Amino acid sequence: MAKAYVFYNPLADNGGCGEEVKLIDGMIDDEKIYCDMTKGYKDTLACLGCDDYIVLCGGDGTLNRFINETEGVEIANDILYFASGSGNDFAHDLGHGRAEKPYSIKKYLVDLPCVTVNGKTCRFLNGVGYGIDGYCCEEGDRIRAEQPGAKVDYTSIAIKGLLFHYKPTNAKVTVDGEMREYKKVWIAPTMNGRFYGGGMMPTPNQDRLNQDKRLSTMIFHGSGKLKTLMIFPSLFKGEHVKHTKHVDVLTGREITVEFDRPVALQIDGETVLGVSSYTAKLSVPAKINA
Repeated sequence: MAKAYVFYNPLADNGGCGEEVKLIDGMIDDEKIYCDMTKGYKDTLACLGCDDYIVLCGGDGTLNRFINETEGVEIANDILYFASGSGNDFAHDLGHGRAEKPYSIKKYLVDLPCVTVNGKTCRFLNGVGYGIDGYCCEEGDRIRAEQPGAKVDYTSIAIKGLLFHYKPTNAKVTVDGEMREYKKVWIAPTMNGRFYGGGMMPTPNQDRLNQDKRLSTMIFHGSGKLKTLMIFPSLFKGEHVKHTKHVDVLTGREITVEFDRPVALQIDGETVLGVSSYTAKLSVPAKINA
């Protein structure tokens, strides 16, 4: 009889995932074995039988940690997902909502791109945010540290940052060897999927399963604070791309973005501070077999 190994991250959703994962009891009839991912789970992978499967519970950060912590590990079993994070951009991209009945995501975990930042390389699932989006994650981390359990409003942080706190940078963007220079860059993410930041859609035409295996980078540049503030809400519908004077979307297999001063960066919602450049590209195939 098949068993469901439920790997959950109790820290996801500001600590709420540990309670929400109990909903799985009414969604899956098979025997369930719960594993707290903060206490380790790699040894458990070796215990899975042929008919057993994994259910990952958490948000985008949880998925990011899983794909990197299991790099090089061959997983023959199916991998399902129960979205229970604060942003759930991966689920949104797949057309699913929060806390839906677990569904298979194994085909999306194969041949993922990687990003190199400050000399370290890791895989990513959704995207790499650079600029005011990294600033928002930095501020969100600060708020959670000062007010444990507080709900972070990234839209509010972004608006305040645009108006008062964040200063744009100049940037060099190199896509498959071709370099372009930009002035007053507000954000320059590189995306594997369409969504990040809790619902923003910087690259509305990006398909994470595209056969060409291309990434998309979006450069929001050359605008003043008020113009930027006017355009910014359209990011949530992907309509910002109509503002061609200030928004470029480039696609390629290897993308490097260099800023003229260090700023915060986020990888699937996880913050990295003091970053002057990053390179995103296709990585070697992972051992997770589709």
